[in-house]
Amino acid sequence: MLRRFSRTGFQGGRAPPHSKTQAPNLLLRDFDLMQKYSREISVAIVLALLLLVMAIAAPAFYEPQPLLSRLAREAPTLIVACGVALVMVAREIDISIGSIFALCGVCAGLLAGSGWPLIAVCGVVVLIGAVLGAMNGALVAGLRLPSIVVTLATMVILREGLRWKQQGAFINLPDAWQWFGLSQRGGQWTLIACALILLAVLAWVSRNLAAGRFLYAVGSNAEAARLAGLRPRWITLAVFVFMGALAGLAALLNVVQSPQVDPKSGTGLELKAIAAAVVGGVAVSGGRGNLWGVFVGVLLLACINPALTYLHVEAYWEKAIQGAIILLAVIFDGLRNRRSTN
Repeated sequence: MLRRFSRTGFQGGRAPPHSKTQAPNLLLRDFDLMQKYSREISVAIVLALLLLVMAIAAPAFYEPQPLLSRLAREAPTLIVACGVALVMVAREIDISIGSIFALCGVCAGLLAGSGWPLIAVCGVVVLIGAVLGAMNGALVAGLRLPSIVVTLATMVILREGLRWKQQGAFINLPDAWQWFGLSQRGGQWTLIACALILLAVLAWVSRNLAAGRFLYAVGSNAEAARLAGLRPRWITLAVFVFMGALAGLAALLNVVQSPQVDPKSGTGLELKAIAAAVVGGVAVSGGRGNLWGVFVGVLLLACINPALTYLHVEAYWEKAIQGAIILLAVIFDGLRNRRSTN
């Protein structure tokens, strides 16, 4: 009886003549993939070890409702971190996102209090975020100013303007607004689902569509991208506009979790999002990064504070641990860049 080959491999009989060369090639390919995603793999291992420690030392960490609440609170952070990662891939930085986030949240509260329908408020707030992002992008791409200087200035202007306008006063939301009018559990699952769907879409687009490849090309070498026919300045403007829109969307997901809007919300959000992106493998030098790695980075940083609480460790260690993780990630990135250039 004749033995046959199939598209999935050899079915019975002796192995095909080229199978001896396939195994080393597969091993090399797997090794290359591990090297390519070494940062993401290492962060995932650290997260898995932390979760294992919590399962042994503090099983209450995994109680369903508190765990669900923590994940829902991190949904806006994940959305902002995805936008920050895309900006960093383009070799720029945006530290004004916390102020844009806060301003969009206040605008959502004022519009909701004025009786605007939910859909209209969502559209207007995302548009406000996109306009603020376009202001940053126009200054960076149009005038070729350093993005860290531009976004630092807009961060201070927006934050101080908001403080002058609100004087720290909270804004009450209509009852129907909390959790989008759903139950608390249903609203929490909705927020988590929105963040994960957006993450999956952006991860796929960044790797499979021309727009995503253009972003990586500009971040790797803007001059080479220009000579290849791309328009780096327009791409830079577009990514800042998109970042602003994501900040507006994240602000909406944050607003619905509370009956009041805090005008100070978003303080420190920019540092947390940038930290998650760096820890998740996004290169500070641009041109390299993976949004799934950013997802793991967000989870790791989000677990530190509650883990310290459950382990009865002083909360002030959270910032120190986060700083150490960021420093290790930057050192790892620098060593990898040095090894690739040698």
